[in-house]
Amino acid sequence: MNPLTQLSKRERLVANKSAMGLTYREIADELFIAPNTVRTHLSAIYKKLGIHNKAALIGLINKHSGGSEVTKQVASESKHTGVDLAAAEPSTDRPQTTESADFAGERRQLTVMFCDLAGSTALSEHYDPEDMTAIIQAFQRCCTDCITRFDGYIASSRGDDILVYFGYPNAQEDAAECAVRASLDIIAEVGRLEPQPGLKLQVRIGIATGQVVMDQTMSSGGIQGCVAVGETPNLAAQLQRLAMPNSVVIAPATRKLAGGDFEYLDFGKRRLKGFSEPMRAWQVLREQPLGSRFAAAHPTGLTPMVGRTQEFGLLVASWEQASSGDGQILLLMGEAGIGKSRLAQTLKDRVIQSGDTCIEAHCSPYHQNTAFYPLTEHLQRLLQFQKDDSGQVRLEKLQTALSHYRFPQEHFSQTGTLALLAALFSLPHPDGYGALNLSPQRQKQKTIDVLIAWLLEEAERSCVYSVWEDLQWADPSTLEFLSLFLEQVATAQILALLTFRPGFKLPWGMHSSTIQLTLSRLGHPQAREIVNKVSGGKVLPTEVVQQIVSKTDGVPLFVEELTKMVLESNLVQAVNNHYELTRPLPLLAIPATLQDSLMARLDRLGSVREIAQLGATLGREFSYELIHAVSPLAEDNLQQGLVQLVEAELLYQHGLLPQARYTFKHALIQDTAYASLLKSKRQHVHQQVAQVLEQRFAETAATQPELVAHHYTEAGLVAQAIPYWQKAGQIASECSANVEAIRHLTKGLVLLKTLPDTCERTQQELTLQSTLGPVYIGIKGWAAPETGEVYIRAQALCQQIGQAPQLFPALWGLYGYYAVRGEYATAHELAEQILDLAESQQNTGFLVQACFALGLSLFIRGEFSAARKCLERGSVAYDHQQHSAYAFLYGNNPGVSCLSFEALALWHLGYPEQALNKSLEAVTLAQQALHPFSLAFALDRAAVFHQFRRDMQAVQTRAEAGISLSNEQGFPLWVAAGSVLQGWALAEQGQIETGITRIQQGLNGYRGTGAEMFRSHFLALLAEAYGKGGRTEEGLDAVTEALGIAQATGEHFYEAELYRLKGDLLVDKWGISQPQATQAAAYFQCAIEVAQQQNAKSLELRANVSLARLWQRQGQITEARQRLTESYGWFTEGFDMVDLQDAKALLAELV
Repeated sequence: MNPLTQLSKRERLVANKSAMGLTYREIADELFIAPNTVRTHLSAIYKKLGIHNKAALIGLINKHSGGSEVTKQVASESKHTGVDLAAAEPSTDRPQTTESADFAGERRQLTVMFCDLAGSTALSEHYDPEDMTAIIQAFQRCCTDCITRFDGYIASSRGDDILVYFGYPNAQEDAAECAVRASLDIIAEVGRLEPQPGLKLQVRIGIATGQVVMDQTMSSGGIQGCVAVGETPNLAAQLQRLAMPNSVVIAPATRKLAGGDFEYLDFGKRRLKGFSEPMRAWQVLREQPLGSRFAAAHPTGLTPMVGRTQEFGLLVASWEQASSGDGQILLLMGEAGIGKSRLAQTLKDRVIQSGDTCIEAHCSPYHQNTAFYPLTEHLQRLLQFQKDDSGQVRLEKLQTALSHYRFPQEHFSQTGTLALLAALFSLPHPDGYGALNLSPQRQKQKTIDVLIAWLLEEAERSCVYSVWEDLQWADPSTLEFLSLFLEQVATAQILALLTFRPGFKLPWGMHSSTIQLTLSRLGHPQAREIVNKVSGGKVLPTEVVQQIVSKTDGVPLFVEELTKMVLESNLVQAVNNHYELTRPLPLLAIPATLQDSLMARLDRLGSVREIAQLGATLGREFSYELIHAVSPLAEDNLQQGLVQLVEAELLYQHGLLPQARYTFKHALIQDTAYASLLKSKRQHVHQQVAQVLEQRFAETAATQPELVAHHYTEAGLVAQAIPYWQKAGQIASECSANVEAIRHLTKGLVLLKTLPDTCERTQQELTLQSTLGPVYIGIKGWAAPETGEVYIRAQALCQQIGQAPQLFPALWGLYGYYAVRGEYATAHELAEQILDLAESQQNTGFLVQACFALGLSLFIRGEFSAARKCLERGSVAYDHQQHSAYAFLYGNNPGVSCLSFEALALWHLGYPEQALNKSLEAVTLAQQALHPFSLAFALDRAAVFHQFRRDMQAVQTRAEAGISLSNEQGFPLWVAAGSVLQGWALAEQGQIETGITRIQQGLNGYRGTGAEMFRSHFLALLAEAYGKGGRTEEGLDAVTEALGIAQATGEHFYEAELYRLKGDLLVDKWGISQPQATQAAAYFQCAIEVAQQQNAKSLELRANVSLARLWQRQGQITEARQRLTESYGWFTEGFDMVDLQDAKALLAELV
């Protein structure tokens, strides 16, 4: 039997419309009856059908009539009402409840009430079962009436207890307040019952609020319903047990949401069954008077530009000042929704009207690791790049745009500018244009220079309003650009407005032209103005405005959203130029967050809400093309749904279909829509998006692999995500966006840990680590702990795999790590392993690299003959055609490396002319290699070579050339090393204090990179400079420190010279006085012995010259001449070298 047939005609109409999702007021309006009559009808309907909620009603309709029989039965009866009951079938243009045949579950915030008849067990012992049934039915009817009044949803009713949801199936902005009011009504109404003579019933009620998953259930009778899954229902049940008879106990979240409308008794923290930590609870005592204020909640989002006269006046004044050529920087800080964007937009409108230039860049939380994202997005809009434009078409548009600008020729040419910007947009390299031949770091710097020049030229044509929104989401490269751009603002016609949220720290200092403004909350008059603006100028009832103002506490978004809720809730109706209440004004609550209010707006959209959820998965901003590619809806339905979202002011639309782009009005609207999706649904959508990007947006997937990686990550498809994180890291690394590269690669490594430990996983981790190593070298330096950890792990992974191709780079990376840190023993062992590996694999490229590693290690140890042999082997094996690309794999051209250190070894061995030729050959090869880092290396090593030769002019020339190149390309290591050598040359030429300062600066910068290698040599140069300045004690301290380094680390290549310097400084300080002269002679003898052990003929000669001079002063002429003649006579070349000339001159004196 169909139970629906027992309903009257009017009841069937009410049942049908209630099942459609209409509210009491909407049903009453359509049937021309009072809202209370609707409640009466529904109570009667539920009683006749034996159900307790709307879910059961919908289930009965679906089961017995396929969703349409009720409509057929009442169609003829409805004609006199003028109501079109075709709407009884699900319609796309009015909201449906979340309870439908295809309901798949959702996440939402829910307030749960658990109501229990107190003492029911004792009652069942006292009363006959039939009488007990009547008692329970009376209790249930009374509770149902109270619950229905406040739009509660009875999820289950099992005899003496009732489970109720507030905020479901449609969210309520005042769900917690309604639950508390309903509970107080239940206590009052149940207390009036007398189901048996002399019997007074009592109830205990618990209420909790929190996140739940709404899941569909099916009863044995085939009736569908929904159950809330999560801890919130259990918490409500436990609080009910805590309550005394005829009392209500609520949880902290409910207390916060219900706010000051009630008086409470604080129970303090109580232990509850099933909860590990004590829970604070409150008993609701009674309602407060209407005038009490609600506790303010934390606000977010945008508001109308109201109440900001002073702030806007400051913006206008800054704009006028900038228009006169006195550039201004305005920092606008405020929490989300406080009015930053509206202020920026209002000034933009004025700027556009004046015909001046507006440049807008919006940072995105999804692109915090995409280099220059806000800039490239703005420029692509400016250049009118279309989605279907080919790379060539875009290049032509770029070239046309650039033709209107005149970039300063002393910085970059027009052709260079085109090539740089083409690379920025991942466009093909322009035909006929030479290669950039820039290191990634230098290319990034040049790109920044071009972008700054473009903005400055715009400012020469008209005043520029440059807006940078949401810097808390800016990528590191954009922040680097801004730090340099802002330095130029003061003398240009530019107003730079930067907005960000509290907590964001500017990575640059304050400029003289900077003003910082923090937006505060509004006063009551301004809040009323927002209410009036949102209502379209139609006056709302005073009590409505008063409640909105009192409960929003001056947060513009709260005011705006709550006013919209009132207008959309049928609480008021428009009458001429004002609104009137349609029923008594309920008390409204401001939630701690906007979840309830925003979810309610989404619920009212019905099926269109799914489009909002899909868009939210795509991001804060998304294109029509992408959402159309992912959406299962027909194109017409999708477009209609997007129109509804725009009309509902949830989305902004930019441009026309099909090129339109959409932006969520508030980030929290997007968050709410996204959070309402079940995890499984989110993952499914993310998977779809990732696959669509791969298949239909190949260009985006190729240039922004981090987007595909993000969606695969959120889809839980870790294996698919990891290669994209690796690719994203590689691309960022090649652009010198090292911070972004580290983030991408680190994400890949974190995900990798979730995969089973297989050979494939090991290989993937090795690829990630191998990519990460050079990035850490670029941003942290060779000696950074992070660099070492990466290469140590890479080596371990190679050992797991076996002789993996990445083993050589891993060992080389470890060698560089330990060598630059000054851990030479470990580095030497690694160098030998590298050479063995290269020889075993018969790889000449590896061999050249390995010969350099071992040759350098031997040189540092003072084994110059062995070092020369090893380095010569490498330089002979080097083939420029085959091996020049190694510069990009290992950071330096191996041929240049071998030749540079071969020159240094030859000088020590006493072959200065051969050494000079090798040094010149190294610099020439580096110039041919077109690899900036290799050239900087060669120039620095050439400067070291000339310092060994004591050719101060050549040292200065080479050092300054290396410093200039390194500053230009961003090589801090070589800037620092070059500064030490430059300082020595200045001191040698008489600029002693300047030289000392320069050396000290260089040493500090050098160690700042983590480097320790060659520090004993640099300290020796400082000691020499101190000696020239008469600061012998400081010189001796420097030498003592250097000797300590040599003994501790094994850095012996300059040890002989350190002993000689110590002796020279003692003689400078004490002359030939005893016993210091004897000590000096001992140091000279020690220097000679060390040099002889190392076969370092050049340093041996220099030490003999110092000892001969001392003996000359002491009158030991014969001994001096004999010692010096023997040392000088060994040499066969390089007689123009300063040391040989000094020796020859001294021999002439020793007669």
